[in-house]
Amino acid sequence: MPTATDVPLLYEAHQRIHGFPGMLGSLDCTHKVWATCLTAWKRQHHRGDHEGPTLILQAVASQYLWIWHAYFGMASANNDIIVLQSSGLFDDVIDGVAPNTSFYANGVEYKYGYYLVDGIYPEWVTLVITLSCPDDEKRLYYKKKQESERKDVERAFGVLKKRWSIIASSCIT
Repeated sequence: MPTATDVPLLYEAHQRIHGFPGMLGSLDCTHKVWATCLTAWKRQHHRGDHEGPTLILQAVASQYLWIWHAYFGMASANNDIIVLQSSGLFDDVIDGVAPNTSFYANGVEYKYGYYLVDGIYPEWVTLVITLSCPDDEKRLYYKKKQESERKDVERAFGVLKKRWSIIASSCIT
């Protein structure tokens, strides 16, 4: 997790590079077929839209490909929402022990930063979902900026994909 010193640096970088104040990073999950899964575990890690068992990795990445949160979903966690609810990403916020990471946007103070996510995630204060159907140029521009910024986590997954065989072979569920 980023420290109280790291958070302002993340805020500043996202504000400077993409114009998003208070953003902590992009959050998403990736699913990879687990070719070396033990036979006894295959049914626990099966996902209907994949051939065979999969590993699910939830990650938060910054624009510099700093993955500061990584969580492999547990057995039977076959979708992003179940992984989100079990990951512990928001435990410090829920427990009231998260560092003070407030920021201002448009003259309003917000207590915690947020993550850019795709449309499958729930509508939580700390998750910002890309606009679904912008109806004017300003919203269209904002949507394109959001989608561009969300690519940080996808780029990080692309880098990891090259190393995935190492991760998958050493993963313990």
